[in-house]
Amino acid sequence: MISFNYETDFSIENEAVYEDWIARVIESEGKTEGEINYIFCDDEYLLQKNIEFLNHDTLTDIISFDYTMGNLISGDVFISIERVKENASEYNVAFENELKRVMVHGVLHYCGYKDKSEKDEALMRTKEEEKIELFHVEQ
Repeated sequence: MISFNYETDFSIENEAVYEDWIARVIESEGKTEGEINYIFCDDEYLLQKNIEFLNHDTLTDIISFDYTMGNLISGDVFISIERVKENASEYNVAFENELKRVMVHGVLHYCGYKDKSEKDEALMRTKEEEKIELFHVEQ
Protein backbone atom coordinates (compact mmCIF):
# COMPACT_ATOMS: atom_id res chain seq x y z
CA MET A 1 0.00 0.00 0.00
CA ILE A 2 1.29 3.43 -0.93
CA SER A 3 0.13 6.36 1.17
CA PHE A 4 0.69 10.09 1.14
CA ASN A 5 0.98 12.19 4.28
CA TYR A 6 1.34 15.94 4.49
CA GLU A 7 3.20 17.97 7.11
CA THR A 8 2.98 21.11 4.96
CA ASP A 9 0.41 22.92 2.80
CA PHE A 10 1.47 20.98 -0.30
CA SER A 11 -0.59 18.05 -1.57
CA ILE A 12 -0.55 15.84 -4.65
CA GLU A 13 -3.60 16.50 -6.80
CA ASN A 14 -4.21 13.00 -8.11
CA GLU A 15 -2.77 10.58 -5.59
CA ALA A 16 -4.14 7.51 -7.41
CA VAL A 17 -2.01 8.28 -10.49
CA TYR A 18 1.12 8.51 -8.34
CA GLU A 19 0.20 5.34 -6.42
CA ASP A 20 -0.19 3.45 -9.69
CA TRP A 21 3.12 4.80 -11.00
CA ILE A 22 5.10 3.81 -7.89
CA ALA A 23 3.46 0.37 -7.95
CA ARG A 24 4.56 -0.06 -11.59
CA VAL A 25 8.09 1.08 -10.71
CA ILE A 26 8.30 -1.59 -8.01
CA GLU A 27 6.87 -4.24 -10.34
CA SER A 28 9.31 -3.24 -13.11
CA GLU A 29 12.15 -4.11 -10.73
CA GLY A 30 10.71 -7.56 -10.04
CA LYS A 31 9.76 -6.60 -6.50
CA THR A 32 6.52 -6.69 -4.50
CA GLU A 33 4.79 -3.64 -3.06
CA GLY A 34 4.66 -3.52 0.71
CA GLU A 35 3.88 -0.41 2.74
CA ILE A 36 5.39 2.80 1.43
CA ASN A 37 4.61 6.06 3.17
CA TYR A 38 5.46 9.37 1.58
CA ILE A 39 5.67 12.23 4.03
CA PHE A 40 5.79 15.65 2.36
CA CYS A 41 7.18 18.36 4.62
CA ASP A 42 9.19 21.58 4.75
CA ASP A 43 12.93 22.13 5.29
CA GLU A 44 12.63 22.60 9.05
CA TYR A 45 10.71 19.35 9.53
CA LEU A 46 13.17 17.33 7.45
CA LEU A 47 16.20 19.01 9.04
CA GLN A 48 14.95 17.84 12.43
CA LYS A 49 14.63 14.27 11.09
CA ASN A 50 18.11 14.51 9.59
CA ILE A 51 19.59 15.61 12.93
CA GLU A 52 17.54 13.20 15.04
CA PHE A 53 18.02 10.03 13.01
CA LEU A 54 21.16 10.56 10.91
CA ASN A 55 23.10 13.09 13.02
CA HIS A 56 23.42 15.35 9.93
CA ASP A 57 22.85 19.06 10.50
CA THR A 58 22.20 19.83 6.82
CA LEU A 59 19.24 20.47 4.58
CA THR A 60 18.30 17.68 2.20
CA ASP A 61 15.50 16.96 -0.27
CA ILE A 62 14.84 13.37 0.84
CA ILE A 63 15.41 10.98 3.69
CA SER A 64 14.24 7.43 3.27
CA PHE A 65 13.91 4.77 5.94
CA ASP A 66 14.08 1.31 4.39
CA TYR A 67 11.97 -1.47 5.93
CA THR A 68 12.28 -3.79 2.92
CA MET A 69 12.35 -7.50 3.65
CA GLY A 70 13.55 -9.59 0.73
CA ASN A 71 11.53 -8.56 -2.31
CA LEU A 72 8.77 -6.87 -0.27
CA ILE A 73 9.46 -3.14 -0.72
CA SER A 74 8.52 -1.02 2.30
CA GLY A 75 9.67 2.24 3.84
CA ASP A 76 9.05 5.82 4.83
CA VAL A 77 10.08 8.53 2.35
CA PHE A 78 10.33 12.05 3.77
CA ILE A 79 10.49 14.77 1.09
CA SER A 80 11.08 18.49 1.63
CA ILE A 81 8.90 20.34 -0.84
CA GLU A 82 11.04 23.46 -0.30
CA ARG A 83 14.17 21.58 -1.41
CA VAL A 84 12.37 20.07 -4.41
CA LYS A 85 11.25 23.54 -5.52
CA GLU A 86 14.77 24.94 -5.10
CA ASN A 87 16.34 21.98 -6.94
CA ALA A 88 13.87 22.35 -9.80
CA SER A 89 14.83 26.00 -10.13
CA GLU A 90 18.56 25.29 -9.84
CA TYR A 91 18.48 22.49 -12.45
CA ASN A 92 15.96 24.33 -14.66
CA VAL A 93 13.39 21.52 -14.65
CA ALA A 94 9.68 21.54 -13.90
CA PHE A 95 8.74 21.11 -10.24
CA GLU A 96 6.59 18.07 -11.11
CA ASN A 97 9.53 16.36 -12.81
CA GLU A 98 11.85 17.02 -9.89
CA LEU A 99 9.19 15.76 -7.47
CA LYS A 100 8.89 12.52 -9.43
CA ARG A 101 12.67 12.14 -9.46
CA VAL A 102 12.87 12.47 -5.69
CA MET A 103 9.87 10.22 -5.11
CA VAL A 104 11.29 7.43 -7.24
CA HIS A 105 14.78 7.91 -5.77
CA GLY A 106 13.65 6.60 -2.38
CA VAL A 107 11.95 3.56 -3.90
CA LEU A 108 15.03 2.80 -6.00
CA HIS A 109 17.10 2.71 -2.81
CA TYR A 110 14.64 0.14 -1.44
CA CYS A 111 15.14 -1.87 -4.64
CA GLY A 112 18.87 -2.01 -3.91
CA TYR A 113 20.31 0.92 -5.88
CA LYS A 114 22.97 3.02 -4.19
CA ASP A 115 24.38 6.47 -4.91
CA LYS A 116 27.56 6.81 -2.84
CA SER A 117 30.11 6.23 -5.63
CA GLU A 118 30.20 8.01 -9.00
CA LYS A 119 29.38 4.75 -10.80
CA ASP A 120 26.43 4.01 -8.49
CA GLU A 121 25.18 7.59 -8.75
CA ALA A 122 25.27 7.43 -12.56
CA LEU A 123 23.22 4.21 -12.50
CA MET A 124 20.77 5.78 -10.02
CA ARG A 125 20.26 8.79 -12.32
CA THR A 126 19.69 6.48 -15.30
CA LYS A 127 17.15 4.46 -13.31
CA GLU A 128 15.40 7.64 -12.12
CA GLU A 129 14.95 8.81 -15.70
CA GLU A 130 13.80 5.36 -16.82
CA LYS A 131 11.20 5.19 -14.05
CA ILE A 132 9.98 8.76 -14.60
CA GLU A 133 9.18 7.67 -18.15
CA LEU A 134 6.85 5.01 -16.72
CA PHE A 135 4.69 7.83 -15.33
CA HIS A 136 3.61 8.65 -18.86
CA VAL A 137 2.66 5.12 -19.88
CA GLU A 138 -1.03 4.80 -20.64
CA GLN A 139 -2.91 1.98 -18.93
